[in-house]
Amino acid sequence: EVQLVESGGGFVMPGGSLTLSCTVTGVAFMNGHWVTAWFRQDPGKERELVAAIMWRGGRRRYAESAKGRFTISRDHSDNTLSLEMSSLKPEDTAVYFCATADLPDSMEIRSITPQSMTYWGQGTQVTVSS
Repeated sequence: EVQLVESGGGFVMPGGSLTLSCTVTGVAFMNGHWVTAWFRQDPGKERELVAAIMWRGGRRRYAESAKGRFTISRDHSDNTLSLEMSSLKPEDTAVYFCATADLPDSMEIRSITPQSMTYWGQGTQVTVSS
């Protein structure tokens, strides 16, 4: 059974930093063409990609809003995905979800959407406010 468990969300003031973690179990990441990613969603809005990383090779993709402020990484030793967020803004407030999928070999990271993902975590709330 594949499970994704997020942690690290919370309340932070504008300009502050926060690191989200996601532990994945039940996946053999070194077999296949796995991507792991962070998405976020505000009530009434569509779920949007924040950042993604190919487990093998480490190729990354960031949303324009995340470039220069957020860093996605993965740890092979314990199948953990992280998102380091800095210079946080009120518009970063959302529920953040980690997700993963074994993509078709022909699919590139630039093409992924929420519909591309197979497995999801339960989400963790990030609130940026003064």
